[in-house]
Amino acid sequence: MRAAPEVLPQRSDLRDGGREDTSVVCMGMDDLDANKQLVRRLVTEAVGEHDLEVLEQVASGPLAEVARRWVAPFQGAFPDFTMEIVQLIAEGDTVVGHFKCSGTHEGEWLGVPGTGRRFEDVDEVYIFQIRDGKLVSARGVEDNLSRLRQLGIFPAGR
Repeated sequence: MRAAPEVLPQRSDLRDGGREDTSVVCMGMDDLDANKQLVRRLVTEAVGEHDLEVLEQVASGPLAEVARRWVAPFQGAFPDFTMEIVQLIAEGDTVVGHFKCSGTHEGEWLGVPGTGRRFEDVDEVYIFQIRDGKLVSARGVEDNLSRLRQLGIFPAGR
């Protein structure tokens, strides 16, 4: 015996004091692709090509300022830093990115002078929020333990 399909409320149900509005705003693939493109531009142009001017085009609010304060010093410490996009997943106004990062420690980072050592394929995962066609926030998790161990800053035995 088949279960009856669930009937979601119509807009008229709300006007008549019916159930809570459970409608979903659908975004087209073009919108989702545009959101992923913002992250691609951040990684490719701001990080990869050292073009901090692109931040004005892809980010707004505090995120743009924080990115500017983070990217330039990090690029100074790791001038050959690369951030490979492994995967981008978009849903609504959110993009989740998985990245593999590599770089050679040539300048001061976390108070440690350049070691000349290199870190390879360190995983980073970020969750970006988009509003009005720009990145407005980013929260991330980075495997800094692997990065520190590869750079010899944090001994492997600890």
